[in-house]
Amino acid sequence: MRHLYTFSLIEAVARSGSMRKAAEDMNLTASALNRRIRRFEEEFGTELFERLPGGVRLNPAGELLLQHYRLTQSDLAKVQGQVADLTGERRGHVRIACSQALLPYFLPQQIARYRAEHPGVTFTVNVRDRTQAEEELATYASDLALVFEPVYLVDFEVIQHVPQRVHVLMAADHPLAHKPELRLRDCLDRPHVAPNARYGVRHLLDFAARRVGRQLNPVVETESFELIRHYVLHEHALGFQIPIGLDASADSRLVHRPLAIRDLQPGSLILGQMRGRTLPVASAKFALQVSAALSTAEA
Repeated sequence: MRHLYTFSLIEAVARSGSMRKAAEDMNLTASALNRRIRRFEEEFGTELFERLPGGVRLNPAGELLLQHYRLTQSDLAKVQGQVADLTGERRGHVRIACSQALLPYFLPQQIARYRAEHPGVTFTVNVRDRTQAEEELATYASDLALVFEPVYLVDFEVIQHVPQRVHVLMAADHPLAHKPELRLRDCLDRPHVAPNARYGVRHLLDFAARRVGRQLNPVVETESFELIRHYVLHEHALGFQIPIGLDASADSRLVHRPLAIRDLQPGSLILGQMRGRTLPVASAKFALQVSAALSTAEA
């Protein structure tokens, strides 16, 4: 794969926005990296970067070239997976961008199950919000996205869709813990902890609150669902999460109850990929497994 090395250098520079930083990341001197890219630009017939006072950034020609490189990487991974399958041992690398809610229970179970059958396959799991996950698909940084309430870019192709109600997380001795489901107004009248606006749970909560002339006023706003799970034990506050990210048996001090559907309709947990892209074999097979698991969870 030596012929792809220069492309990986270009990608490193684009990612860091700096020749010096990219050289450090790639274990080169800045002058050697700059010479290599200058030589490639001469052979290619055009410059790839705008040289700025504070660094560099891709110009339109560079964007097109980098997109070609990522497509080439994807196609090469697909062929490598197909060749590995011919030998009877699947190999490959699966890159998935996912919401935090999938990290504690669902995704570890699915990866371990897949690797039990295919130990030659490795994984990269990128924790991303709903916008970042779709951007990673578009740039081929991830093969799959598993996110709650995605923004739906034009090139987002849905593989599986599962409705998820928003649940209220609280200490087991909280005054509302005895109720089978909770009204949004009761939650907003008490101290509550909420994810920030980048996350689908918050998007749904804000929309539902506006419908009844209310708004969220969290005592703590965070991008960490782990912090929410722990904080509700300290102040007897209420937190918000989707059930796929919760396990009542994991901590007897916590309980969770769904919000009433009349206040807030279920959101969508989506498994998706870049529209029109043929996934590498390992990623495609893992997508089938996850899709089936999500269908079972919905049932």
